Amino acid sequence: MDLNSLIELLGEKTSITLTGLTIGLFFGIFAQRSRFCLRSAVVEFWNRQGTTKLAVWLFAFSAAMIATQLFITLGWLDVAQARQLSATGSLSGALLGGLLFGIGMILARGCSSRMLVLAANGNLRALLTGLIFAVAAQASLSGVLSPVRTWLSSLWTIEGGASRDLLATFHLGHLGGVVFGLIWLGAALHFARRANLSLREQLGGSGVGLTIALAWLLTYQIGTQSFEIIPVQSLSFTGPSADTLMLVLSPPGQPWDFNIGLVPGVVLGSFLAALWGRELKLEGFKDGLSMRRYIIGALCMGFGGMLAGGCAVGAGVSGASVFALTAWISLIGMWAGAGLTNALVDRPTPEPGAATTPSATGEQPATQP
Repeated sequence: MDLNSLIELLGEKTSITLTGLTIGLFFGIFAQRSRFCLRSAVVEFWNRQGTTKLAVWLFAFSAAMIATQLFITLGWLDVAQARQLSATGSLSGALLGGLLFGIGMILARGCSSRMLVLAANGNLRALLTGLIFAVAAQASLSGVLSPVRTWLSSLWTIEGGASRDLLATFHLGHLGGVVFGLIWLGAALHFARRANLSLREQLGGSGVGLTIALAWLLTYQIGTQSFEIIPVQSLSFTGPSADTLMLVLSPPGQPWDFNIGLVPGVVLGSFLAALWGRELKLEGFKDGLSMRRYIIGALCMGFGGMLAGGCAVGAGVSGASVFALTAWISLIGMWAGAGLTNALVDRPTPEPGAATTPSATGEQPATQP
């Protein structure tokens, strides 16, 4: 059965929702098994504490970039109408939002996608953080925080089109994008060798990236065969988390779309992967200090992610894979904000000759997601 027949059988809305559910399912499996986490990669990088998580993140980053650019080169995908490229962008929002999101993911000990994966494994800290993140994202989109977000976004804007497309700006073309992705893949392989990264983790990280490229491809293909407007998009967890929250709180009968399928798909995939790996474990807070830290982190991520136009996955990988200028600025902001916060809050400063111990502000070492 081809894609057009499937759409005729199930309907456009059901088809795109099931696409989100399926992509989310595989993302959840790959992310859970590989321990994919931007926050852990940033901590390793700034603290020089190994390259395991950094290599996993680079495998995902490079796989998403290579596959997405290959799909475009082969004529299977056109991202010109993706919001990351076509709509008016905010450079101020990308920078400030990225910085805030980076701060938040250090305080919450994980980005929004990692919180979703951990919550499905029984982590109550991640569950609370994810709920607050979704509330903050919705408040930033159309609630009490919306005027502040709008004002900050308006400080420095850029027109949509070629001006937001880095490949067009530097006249590299999509084959140039593939080559650039291969360079990052080379970095991933280098760090993987240094860390003795297992094949499972390498494949898991690459699988995360491939789900992002497949999301671009499938939403585009469904959109071209649909009578309704189906936006070409990929994975992000700021808007979808807010959409899922509103779906739960709204009366029955609300329309479904890719985002609505994505979040439960990730939860289900992560749960099944943890069940298979016997890693389901109920965990909670140990003290009030750490709980306050997670709440502040969730608020920073929710507002920062909506201001930046995406989270660590949405801007940091999905947007970067199509070479959207604002996405790359957001990603740089996330690395900078997370690195600075890690140095100020978590980085151990032992006495001369003393052993390094985990930070007193949380329940686990800074290198653990």
